[in-house]
Amino acid sequence: MKSKQYIKNGAGENYNYSQDHCFIKLSSKDTNGELCLIEDTLKPGFHLKRHHHKLMTEVFYMLIGEMELVFDDETILLKEGDTITVPPNVWHEAICKDGGKMLTIFKNGQFDIFLEELSNMTEADFSNEELIKSVSNKYDIYEE
Repeated sequence: MKSKQYIKNGAGENYNYSQDHCFIKLSSKDTNGELCLIEDTLKPGFHLKRHHHKLMTEVFYMLIGEMELVFDDETILLKEGDTITVPPNVWHEAICKDGGKMLTIFKNGQFDIFLEELSNMTEADFSNEELIKSVSNKYDIYEE
């Protein structure tokens, strides 16, 4: 990053999907892929399937509501003001039944570019399981 960035409330590149609405507050493009910060409004029924990352660390900070994080050895209910850090190679799943809002920091990941690529895909693309798997793997997201 060459100069400071100021992104106002409700601003930033945004992607409004069926389960969540993401605002990019810090792009990995501006940090040589080192950091990415996403403000994520989780819609009721949000469910992120079980997955892990080989390189990326995720830090979840719950702003509003509650989110259940399911790990192999325990389940944690993340409440307002709670933070959890998920290192690489830890399988996890996220469920937010009633909706909520959180900040997510991605270290050594390009989750914002992943969202950008998804936003350019067609319904036919989303139906192609091999394509979705390859795009996910390209951005260090590995499902079972």
